[in-house]
Amino acid sequence: MPSVYLDHAATTPLDERVLDAMLPYLREHYGNASSVHALGRRARFAVESARERVADILGAEPSEVIFTSGGTEADNAALRGVLTAPDRRGSGLVTSTVEHEAILRPAEALRDAGHPVTILTPPPTGAVTVEQVAESITDETGLVSLMVVNNELGILSPIREIAAVCRERGVPLHTDAVQAAGLYPLDVNDLGVDLLSLSAHKVYGPKGAGVLYVRTGTPFEPLVIGGAQERRRRGGTENVAAVVGLAEALALASEAAEVERSRLYALRNRLAGVIRSAFGEAARFNTSMEDSAPHILNVSFPPVEGRALDGEMLLLGLDVAGVHVSSGSACTSGAVEPSHVLHALGVPRETANATVRFSLGRSTAEADIDFAAEQVVAVVKRMRG
Repeated sequence: MPSVYLDHAATTPLDERVLDAMLPYLREHYGNASSVHALGRRARFAVESARERVADILGAEPSEVIFTSGGTEADNAALRGVLTAPDRRGSGLVTSTVEHEAILRPAEALRDAGHPVTILTPPPTGAVTVEQVAESITDETGLVSLMVVNNELGILSPIREIAAVCRERGVPLHTDAVQAAGLYPLDVNDLGVDLLSLSAHKVYGPKGAGVLYVRTGTPFEPLVIGGAQERRRRGGTENVAAVVGLAEALALASEAAEVERSRLYALRNRLAGVIRSAFGEAARFNTSMEDSAPHILNVSFPPVEGRALDGEMLLLGLDVAGVHVSSGSACTSGAVEPSHVLHALGVPRETANATVRFSLGRSTAEADIDFAAEQVVAVVKRMRG
């Protein structure tokens, strides 16, 4: 039976070229990058070479790149690092209700610790506006954190315009760019951001590797202490193979970004067209077709004649049919509560529960889209009787 993987926003398969780049550092070049002998020096050279490659892609200085264990650590380090630094502008945070849990949970912890936290609710479009950010910044604000691409809906935020407001007000801006990597240019000077988070496994790299960019001069207190690694900004022995893999994956994805973006838009629109044709208003498209990334399509199936679909059974039915998708963020897929993003946008609970997030990737072809669309139509119609 054929099967189609449409959950690339949760994770991507490891690129063979990335694995080849990593293997020497899992086998013969196993030295600790902090050791002074030959094996250690070789490992150190690999780490610093990877740092230079990442910095070049971001338009940053190598000294501004911190390697982490992934996007979640990078997000946590950004929020806590800036807002607990002795030289911070203020201790307050501005973020939004549709951010990843890796932002919202640290934001709650900071609030519990006494930090002023403002969580903005975006309009139905799903993206916080420049005006909302401008109105929310006060003398207490020490950081604004908003993602480039929403991980559940694919909605794009006006980061450049928001950055201009933050810069004018003297407030650092952090952005979670995990879902934008490999699809959009991420030059930090063009974006105007002061901190930026990335994750390797979203761009066909290894799990357990990420990046936090911190602009020189930005207040920052290390989240992980206990070692001099990463210029004393993140203690712990470097995962050399993962760092090498991250740099290779990011470079490969960045090189192909423009072509891949165009290809995925066509495929996503093809999938949306079939679902819209089959269900009309009996399907709710939570992803805007205009202001969104090309690889994510989020669709809910509202109750019909008072009958709501069981969201868990919907995903299971699609899985049995060979279509591997999710209902939203993989980090919260075990929760019985509907998506916090859809809740924030006012989507009714019974509709939000019956939601599918399709996320496309390099391996996705037209035949995969046609097969997936056929199975979605069949499963939903069967469930609706």
